[in-house]
Amino acid sequence: MAITKILIANRGEIACRVIRTARKMGIKTVAVYSDADARSPHVLMADEAVHLGPPPAAQSYLLADKIIEACKQTGADAVHPGYGFLSERESFRKALDAEGIIFVGPPANAIAAMGDKIESKKLAKEAGVNVVPGYVGVIEDTEHAVCISNEIGYPVMMKASAGGGGKGMRLAYSEQDVREGFEATKREGLNSFGDDRVFIEKFIESPRHIEIQILGDQHGNILYLNERECSIQRRHQKVVEEAPSPFVSPEMRKKMGEQCVALARAVGYFSAGTVELIVSGADKTGDGFYFLEMNTRLQVEHPVTEEITGLDLVEQMIRVANGEELSFRQEDVKINGWAIENRVYAEDPYRGFLPSTGRLIRYNPPEAVDGVRVDDGVVEGGEVSMFYDPMIAKLITWAPTRLEAIDKQVAALDQFEIEGPGHNIDFVSALMQHERFRSGNITTGFIAEEYPEGFTGAPASEALVRKLSAIGAFAAMAQADRARRIDGQLGKKLRAPTGWQVKIGDAIHDVVISGDDVTVDGEAIDMALEYTPGDRLIEAEFGEELLAVKIAPVRSGFVLTAHGASHKLRILPAHAAVHAKHMIEKIPPDLSRFLICPMPGLLVSLNVKEGDKVEAGQPLAVIEAMKMENILRAQKAGTVKSVSAAQGESLPVDAIILELE
Repeated sequence: MAITKILIANRGEIACRVIRTARKMGIKTVAVYSDADARSPHVLMADEAVHLGPPPAAQSYLLADKIIEACKQTGADAVHPGYGFLSERESFRKALDAEGIIFVGPPANAIAAMGDKIESKKLAKEAGVNVVPGYVGVIEDTEHAVCISNEIGYPVMMKASAGGGGKGMRLAYSEQDVREGFEATKREGLNSFGDDRVFIEKFIESPRHIEIQILGDQHGNILYLNERECSIQRRHQKVVEEAPSPFVSPEMRKKMGEQCVALARAVGYFSAGTVELIVSGADKTGDGFYFLEMNTRLQVEHPVTEEITGLDLVEQMIRVANGEELSFRQEDVKINGWAIENRVYAEDPYRGFLPSTGRLIRYNPPEAVDGVRVDDGVVEGGEVSMFYDPMIAKLITWAPTRLEAIDKQVAALDQFEIEGPGHNIDFVSALMQHERFRSGNITTGFIAEEYPEGFTGAPASEALVRKLSAIGAFAAMAQADRARRIDGQLGKKLRAPTGWQVKIGDAIHDVVISGDDVTVDGEAIDMALEYTPGDRLIEAEFGEELLAVKIAPVRSGFVLTAHGASHKLRILPAHAAVHAKHMIEKIPPDLSRFLICPMPGLLVSLNVKEGDKVEAGQPLAVIEAMKMENILRAQKAGTVKSVSAAQGESLPVDAIILELE
C-alpha cells in the first residue's frame, strides 16, 4: 500500500524540507505544532495542521500518543520524524507499528542497538568496523602495560579508570614513555580518586570528525553515499559541514563505506542513517578511522550529500518506507563537485556565543540561484523562541571545486539580512576566509585553537578597506546630494562635495568622486554601484568582482558590514576634514560597576542584596536562557549600591541587575 499522507512529527527547517519533497511526490502532508509555532511556516505549508500543546517540547513535540492521535484524526498513513525529538526513540517506532502507521525511518531493533553506546561499539567490532583500540581489564604491571601498548600501536593514552577533569592521564609516544609513566598514572589515580586501575587506549592525533551516509531498502540493498567532513565544531556542536572531505582518498572512502555498510547489515538496517567516525589526521595509511556512533535518522547536514550525489534523501526515505527497492547501485553513486553547509544560528559570537532570542525584525536570505541553497523554517516577523534549537537557517553552496564553493559562501553570507536576534553570520564568514580552513588542514580543535580569546570579527584586507571607503564616500555623497534638493536647506546653492576623508579604524583614506571616476588615495578604482539613501544593501561591482555590503547610517558616517565584520566609517567632506583634529574624542562610559544581563532570560537567583560587600569573581546572579543556566560574576570588588531586578523576573538583554559602589 503506497503512502498517501505523511504527518511530520517535527518543526522548523526540517519540517519545511520534508513537506517540499512530499509535495513534489504528490503526497499530502500534516503538520503538528505547539502554541509557540502556531503561525510558523511549516504549519502554513502543510495541507493540514494539528495543535499538540504548550511550547515546551515535553508538552508538545515529544508526546508520542498525541502524534498518533493526530495521525488517526487526519488519516495520515505515515510519519516522518525529522531529526531530534522522537526520531531515535524505539518506543515511538513500536507504537506506530502497533497502530499500522508507517514510520519513515529504520526498524525498531536498529534504533535500539545503535542508541546504546556500549552495545553499538560491540556490534561495530563484531561487524569488522574499526573501533578505537584499547585494553579494558586489569593491567598487572609495567611489563604488561608495555605489551598492551606495543599491540595497540603508539601513541597511546594511559588513563586512570576513575579519572576525570584531565587528572590521571598520560600520553605515551614510545615504549620508554610507558615505562616512565605507567606507575605515575597509577599513583595519581590512587591519590586523586582512591583507585589505581588504569586503562590504555589509542590516542587519536589531529582528530577529524568524518561521517558516512548510509541508505538501505527493505530488500537487503545497502549503499554508502560517500562521506561528509564535520570537523568544524564548537563545544561538540557542528558549525560547518562539507562533502566530500578534503582528507579522504578514494581507497579510504571505499574502506570506510564498506565497513559502515557491514555494520548497517548487522542490524538489518534500512532507510537513511549516518555512521560517525573519528579519523586520525596524522594517519596516512587510510586505516586511521574509528567508529564513534550511528545516528538512525536523517542528519541536519544531509543537503551537502544531496548536492554532490544529485539524490533527494527525503524522497529515498519515503520510497524505502513504501517498500520500494533502491533504483540505483553502489557504482552509480558519484561525486560531482563540492558542497559546503554553514549553520546560521541565533547566537552572538561577539558575546561568547550566547544564545539570542526574539523577533526577526528583518529576515532576507540570499537568492537561491547558481549553486546557492537556503533551507530555513522562519519568516520575517517570526520569533526565534527560547524553547527550541536556535538554528535560523542552513546555507548550502555547490561549485565544481572546494575553493569556489567556499567563496560562494562568503558572497552569499554578505547578502544575508537578519535583524532582531544576534546571529553568527560574521563568524561563519570568518571561518570561510581563514587560511587554515581553506587549506583543508582542519581538526575538531580548529575553533578552540584559532579563536582562543573568542571572536572579534574577521580581519579585513587592505584592499577590502579601500573598497569600503570608496562605497562609504559614494553613499555620503548621495546623502549630501539628497539634502541639497530639500527646500529651505542651506546647501541649496552648493554642489555636493566630491572630495571626502574616510576614517576606518585607525586608517584614513582620501576619496575623490568625479562623475564615474573614483580615486582612493590618488589611485583609480573601477567601481560601479547604485545607492539611494535608505537602502540596506549595496551590491557594488569592482571590475569583475561583486561585493555585497550591508549599510546602516550612524552619526557622521555609516556602519558597513561585509566579509565577516562590521566597520564604522567616519566620513567628512575634504574641506571640513582638516578641522577634525580639533574634535574631542568621546570616551565610552565605565560600565564595570554595573551587573548587566548578557542575554534575554529569567533571573533564577540573586545572591546579594543592597549593602553587601562583594569580591571580584564572586557569583552574584544566575540567568536561565535556552534551558541553560549562566552564572554572572562580579567584575571587581565593591559594595552593592542598588538592586534593580527581582528574582523570578524575565529580563531583556543589557538590563541592569545591580550597581556597585
